[in-house]
Amino acid sequence: MAGSYSDRDGKIWMDGALVDWRDANVHILTHAMHYASSVFEGERCYNGKIFKSRAHSARLLQSGVYLDMDIPYSVDQIEAAKEQTLKANGLTDAYVRAVAWRGAGDDMGVAAKRNPVRMAVAVWEWGAYYGDAKMKGAKLDISKWKRPSPETIPHAAKAAGLYMICTMSKHAAEAKGCSDAMMFDYRGYVAEATGANIFFIKNGEVHTPLADSFLNGITRQTVIGMLRAKGLTVHERHIEAQELEGFEQCWLTGTAAEVTPVGQIGAYSFEVGALTREISTDYEKLVRA
Repeated sequence: MAGSYSDRDGKIWMDGALVDWRDANVHILTHAMHYASSVFEGERCYNGKIFKSRAHSARLLQSGVYLDMDIPYSVDQIEAAKEQTLKANGLTDAYVRAVAWRGAGDDMGVAAKRNPVRMAVAVWEWGAYYGDAKMKGAKLDISKWKRPSPETIPHAAKAAGLYMICTMSKHAAEAKGCSDAMMFDYRGYVAEATGANIFFIKNGEVHTPLADSFLNGITRQTVIGMLRAKGLTVHERHIEAQELEGFEQCWLTGTAAEVTPVGQIGAYSFEVGALTREISTDYEKLVRA
């Protein structure tokens, strides 16, 4: 499938029913468009099975709670919607996007309690998020934007509004010939990439930023479990900027990114080493098991 995301064949699940792809629209006064009252999940289906599907559905509902927006579907109902959408589009290997938002209603201001909470599920074919970076390693810029304090945002929610600075950071990175950007947090500690968590290797041990100001990704948690099952030491901790120079390997994790090696962050270079490739291969086997 190619072309504009607004002009494709297929079906999208909206508010309990399948509609034609081109008809899956919302009103211009949809609250989410004006005030970012939207949460979403990005998932991948491999060989007909969505990896960690129920965990994603549960997180969608919890993200809604964080935004004071109760989504009117259960985990089981969301699971059924995803399966129905995949079947309707004839896909067994696909990206799955579930999204919930405050729609147009009686309120058109910051408050929106009287507006309905709506939901949709769309699926499409999507290859490697970083292209050929899985072989040679992604090149990352360093963003000028920082992940905000948890006192200013619901950082544990996968909320659309939290990605604004990610979009700007990725645009700036791509303008420099990079695949993505690494972000620091509000304290100056290493945080994450614009849509993926980050890991480093030094002296055979793994170091990853403590997820206390950014989303603790489902893929991140999965990979940490895989590493520890191998007997590797994993340090979840605050990582200072100056430590980047001493790390030997680096990779990103995320539903879209899967496990993607990193070859460069700003002026710092990393080997696409054996452990990075091993984790990438093992993750690929796990999701297709």
